[in-house]
Amino acid sequence: MDKVEILILRNLIHNEEYLRKVVPFIKSDYYEDFNQKILFEEILKFVQEYNEPPTKEVLCIEVEKRSDINDSSFKEITQLISYLEDAPTDFDWLVDTTEKWCRDRAIYLALMESIALADGKDENKDRDAIPSILSDALAVSFDTHIGHDYLIDYEQRYESYHRKEDKIEFDLEYFNKITKGGLPNKTLNIALAGTGVGKSLFMCHVASSALLGGKNVLYITLEMAEEKIAERIDANLLNVPIQEITDLPKVMFENKVTNLAKKTQGTLIIKEYPTASAHSGHFKSLLNELALKKSFRPDIIFVDYLNICASSRYRGNSTVNSYSYIKSIAEELRGLAVEANVPIVSATQTTRSGYGSSDVELTDTSESFGLPATADLMFALISTDELEGLGQIMVKQLKNRYNDPTISKRFVVGIDRAKMRLYDCEQTAQEDILDSGKDEEYTYEEQKPKKSFDGFKFS
Repeated sequence: MDKVEILILRNLIHNEEYLRKVVPFIKSDYYEDFNQKILFEEILKFVQEYNEPPTKEVLCIEVEKRSDINDSSFKEITQLISYLEDAPTDFDWLVDTTEKWCRDRAIYLALMESIALADGKDENKDRDAIPSILSDALAVSFDTHIGHDYLIDYEQRYESYHRKEDKIEFDLEYFNKITKGGLPNKTLNIALAGTGVGKSLFMCHVASSALLGGKNVLYITLEMAEEKIAERIDANLLNVPIQEITDLPKVMFENKVTNLAKKTQGTLIIKEYPTASAHSGHFKSLLNELALKKSFRPDIIFVDYLNICASSRYRGNSTVNSYSYIKSIAEELRGLAVEANVPIVSATQTTRSGYGSSDVELTDTSESFGLPATADLMFALISTDELEGLGQIMVKQLKNRYNDPTISKRFVVGIDRAKMRLYDCEQTAQEDILDSGKDEEYTYEEQKPKKSFDGFKFS
């Protein structure tokens, strides 16, 4: 008999503190021995029903009632029960040992399941699920936090209210206002826009701004080539119209990039995947590879864009409806944001009715209304002939977990499509906007990022 398995079973019936700490994390499948598995199932059933550990006598009676064991198995199990004597064991060591055993068993079972998937023996799951299965097994641990006691933990709560949250700031005033200073970690933020309105331009601008702010930026593209994204960021950061980049002499181009490198401590990595071929599992592997090979850990991740990602839960040609498929992609991306402890910025298409409209609602979200339920921040980018003539694009808040979405519900930002930039407009541009929401109540008092690129000298 395996000593660890027996040690766990023994303490589950004799050590109530240990029982309550570990039993939520132990699965019956972790037990390889049939008799041990039966015994654990009976312990767990009794605890769930009576909220206390069973005695050895109770276990014998309950095991005898089972219809899935024969006389020989019953004899072996009762003999096993007799071995479960109370013996003092160091509590901390016991918990640590149990946690390691659970993780080892979870990893082993995940490997077996992955092999079955790789061999095509599971008709319900795709091979693409393997990274997620292994990741879940590696993440097995005992959660020591049992919740926030409202009346007792008030000091902790008060401190959290006054703790400065690490955020990725915008260089755009109104985006900082609606997010209370930038994008927090562990969040999913989505821009909604029609084709050609400015989804990629928005993400390239924010990526450029984050790089100038000394942040490590990972830009994942599934629509355009790495070089095309880099070209847009060149136009933004090098202050050159995108049509003229190819006309720059090599020496001048090199000098501009070199001077830019001196202005920031950040790094920008652009990674291309074929359309609809990559999902969050691939992105996790990329993060691990970047950490190992380049010691690179992003502060913010861009995914261009959500609708053309794949899902690790479903095959690309599965019959699942678009609502479930797109929502699963969003949930996986938000899970990645939590796991990597970064904000993720992505985008989605409007429906045909929303395309070219002067107003956009949540119902104009292409393919899946489930996206707003998952996103922390969702806003529409709206372009009309009139706005284009003014060199502006309108932003409308659709969902906001950071602030009251009725504050600055609509606002405009300047857009320079030639240089792939956004910039702050004069306050007078905001005053004529209908349905702008109630007066601003939040003041971003910390040092504001430089408006546009004032103070940043280009060669």
